[in-house]
Amino acid sequence: MKSAPVTIKDIAKALNISISTVSRALRGMPEIHPDTRSAVMRLAEEWDYQPNQLAKNLAKSRTKTIGVIVPNLSYYFFSAMLNSIEDAAIQAGYSVLVCQSNESYLRETMQIQNLLRSQVEGFILSLSRDTSNCAHVERLIQKNVPLVLFDRYADNMAASKVMVDNREAAFKATEHLIENGCRRIAFLAGPPQLVLSNQRLAGYRDALTKHGLYMGDQYVFHCDYTQENTLMQTLALMSLPQPPDGLLTVSDRIAYPAMYAMKQKGVRIPDDVAVVSFNNEPLSSLFSPSLTSISQPIQEMGMETVRLLLRQLEATDGPITPETTVMPTQLVVRESSLRMKSADFLNGVLSS
Repeated sequence: MKSAPVTIKDIAKALNISISTVSRALRGMPEIHPDTRSAVMRLAEEWDYQPNQLAKNLAKSRTKTIGVIVPNLSYYFFSAMLNSIEDAAIQAGYSVLVCQSNESYLRETMQIQNLLRSQVEGFILSLSRDTSNCAHVERLIQKNVPLVLFDRYADNMAASKVMVDNREAAFKATEHLIENGCRRIAFLAGPPQLVLSNQRLAGYRDALTKHGLYMGDQYVFHCDYTQENTLMQTLALMSLPQPPDGLLTVSDRIAYPAMYAMKQKGVRIPDDVAVVSFNNEPLSSLFSPSLTSISQPIQEMGMETVRLLLRQLEATDGPITPETTVMPTQLVVRESSLRMKSADFLNGVLSS
């Protein structure tokens, strides 16, 4: 259930001053004593007061609006998720306000404030690449603002979440490379602070350890999701004294420039390096060679995200316990990873 927003009336009561004094202090009017202004501003910041331009209209009605913040709508995963979220929200009688963080922590915090001023009733959020300090999200949780995180989130955050089993999916993808004869498998990961990437890194390590191939992190390189950085990291990876013969990437968005960089160096895919990725974007089947990728149930994830948010919005007995929904994935095998097809030869390699 959504908690009532802080008003100037609340601040006035707490400081035992008039509402008009609070209003003038917040507007920086010169007739207000500096000590009074400081007390008002300090309490307003502590209580996360937001100017409510529509207070009179909203006192008797709801906005029926959900705020959605995603890293970038040019990413296939997030645009597809938004389609599902919007469809589910509309069916439930809600409209959606959409913002992009553009992978910026500062912009993410600003968009949260903008949506609060627009009086959204709840938030659906996927954290930016640069977000390591989650105090802005914790404030929403502390104020009992309905919130659901999806795909990207922070550890130990008491909010509802929708995700896939990233560790298991990465294990499955890495084991697929091993079963196709790869012995030196690299991982092009996301930024080190990204929980999703670290979960996939753990699954990658699990598979290598199971098959006796783990050699530390000499084949782990971190990318920032830009093409330029991915090209640079891929070229550095392929310049190692013993370059990899298998490659797992944290997303298709990284796989495409990585495959381009390898082709420019004359690396044959999958003969020299087999490749597996995440997200199974539509372009994966059209790329040459077609890309083996982990498919996520995006439609179902969007619907579940809205369901969890509606459960909070429509609660009548106070805040409810956060839920976490973990959804299954599927490895879609294509040309980029199929190096060996002889089961007899494969068994000989794995037993050696």
